[in-house]
Amino acid sequence: MSTDAHSASRMGTAPMGPLLFSLAIPMMVSMLFQALYNVVDSIFVSYINEAALSAVSLAFPIQNLMIAFAVGTGVGVNAYVSKSLGEGNRTEADRAAANGLFLALCTFVVFFLFGLLGVSAFMNSQTEDPLIRQYGNDYLAVCCIFSLGCMIQCMVEKLLSATGRSNYAMITQLVGALTNIVMDPILIFGLFGFPRMEAAGAAAATVAGQFLGAFTGLYLNLRHNHDLRFRLADFRPQGRTVRRIYQVGIPSIAMTSVGSVMTFCMNRILIAFSSTAVAVFGVYFKMQSFIVMPLIGLNNGMVPIIAYNYGARKPERITKVVKMSVVAAVVIMLLGFAAAQLWPGAMLSIFNADSNMLALGEAALRIISIHFVIAGFNIVASAVFQALGRGVMALLVSLVRQLFVLVPAAWLLSLSGDVNLIWWAFPIAEVSSLILCSLFLTYCYRKVVRPLLAPATL
Repeated sequence: MSTDAHSASRMGTAPMGPLLFSLAIPMMVSMLFQALYNVVDSIFVSYINEAALSAVSLAFPIQNLMIAFAVGTGVGVNAYVSKSLGEGNRTEADRAAANGLFLALCTFVVFFLFGLLGVSAFMNSQTEDPLIRQYGNDYLAVCCIFSLGCMIQCMVEKLLSATGRSNYAMITQLVGALTNIVMDPILIFGLFGFPRMEAAGAAAATVAGQFLGAFTGLYLNLRHNHDLRFRLADFRPQGRTVRRIYQVGIPSIAMTSVGSVMTFCMNRILIAFSSTAVAVFGVYFKMQSFIVMPLIGLNNGMVPIIAYNYGARKPERITKVVKMSVVAAVVIMLLGFAAAQLWPGAMLSIFNADSNMLALGEAALRIISIHFVIAGFNIVASAVFQALGRGVMALLVSLVRQLFVLVPAAWLLSLSGDVNLIWWAFPIAEVSSLILCSLFLTYCYRKVVRPLLAPATL
């Protein structure tokens, strides 16, 4: 396929339906493989014992925080690169790409230090079980100390998708995910002459996949991403460029970080009932990632289209891609709702669930999945806010849903002494998010999108 067919300029001219899905489908596939990272870890770890599965669940808030910084910075770079290209400012797009890689390196240093100094204290704050603590320390330390692959991989994928090369971003994800899938059983159980590493082996397989994905993405950017030029001088951080990146990136980071805080709080609430409840919550997060990750892929296809056409002052294309994305998101979440309602036991059995975990987990999945369809609209709306440079709105939605409503509701419901009532906090929180998203989306259309119809002010 020619370079012209891949150029970023088609985001302002190509028919919207084929354009959206040509960008989104590769990203949706790649995000499904991304979901496999943690899911495969948990599946194989569950065959060690339930303590190992609980430990991986307790480690998830830090893993999620790591991904928050990696993806959030990447989202900021993605939106700014696409907007700069839409405005015809290739020099600034190049600078944003290089500064993004520099920021990824800085983020790695922070998590490297946490991996050396903070992992033990974090695990000790959540459980007194020495076996769970040991598994959690082994797993999380490896993930943090060797997090450079995660940071670079996320950044290079966003650079590829920012210029319409989602198929190459998908290749990057596939390389990483397949490496993780193959190496997980080998390193966890000590196959083919490798030592049995158990939880640490799951983490080692994950970081191996991330590093190979990062190297693949770097190669594809240098060889095939002709809309961006990577020059050493551009790696020097520029205050203006970094500020523009984090105008979108910080709210995105904060949004996902809020998820880490929520998960930590929910684990603390659930551990009071049993470690099995924590394991069920962890399994839910892994399973719902198979439903939510395709939506993230859809958003990754939608965001550069919105950002490009925002820069090019084409509001009709913005509204069209938003409507298409909402319909696609609702359909995806309907499928997820049906699966959780019809086959919760089969989904849990993948994680070697015993009878106690099955009984608790089936009720949890059926109750939590009630909010899936509403969540489809909310997830797309939050991505729209970010693409239009209104990331604070997306952050407010996330704060209201996960901290101001979900956690307090879960705590109040836990006072009943019935763990099954806690799961109702999820539908309650999503309804509050729906109201806020609807108000913000209306505001964005009236104040940001519709005024683009007026002639540009010189």
